[in-house]
Amino acid sequence: MIELRFESTLPTTPDIAWRWITDVRHLREEMRPWLWMSVPRGVRNLEDVPVVPGQPVFTSWLWLLGLLPLGTSRLTLLAMDARQGFVEQSPMTGMRLWRHARHLEPVADGVRLVDRLSVEPRLPAPLVRLFLRLLFASRHRTLRRRAARCASRG
Repeated sequence: MIELRFESTLPTTPDIAWRWITDVRHLREEMRPWLWMSVPRGVRNLEDVPVVPGQPVFTSWLWLLGLLPLGTSRLTLLAMDARQGFVEQSPMTGMRLWRHARHLEPVADGVRLVDRLSVEPRLPAPLVRLFLRLLFASRHRTLRRRAARCASRG
């Protein structure tokens, strides 16, 4: 089992951070260049689709570097609390277990965003751990840059 945690403080409001973490366009931007995921036509935000905890919302194709097919993810949310976060536990090709908890917490200088991953990969764990560290470090850099741009605009 691989357990990882990533944290960033973003100079923004919980409402804006919530929009970023549920908007499909922003999610895809976070994942680039490491991963690309398909989303059904018409879905622009995770709040656009009815969520029944524990039931798949939709199936996405996952592509490494946007070129190599990795398989699918049946996006399944166990919990989704507006402006607070979500817990995703999706059946995924290549993983016996994929659990991603993303939490937003207001702090004095903005919002603390915390990602916690628990995964049980089918591929060698050191390789998957390295990939997830690169992917989520990149995701958090993207979020911090976006927040800094928005803060500088005033």
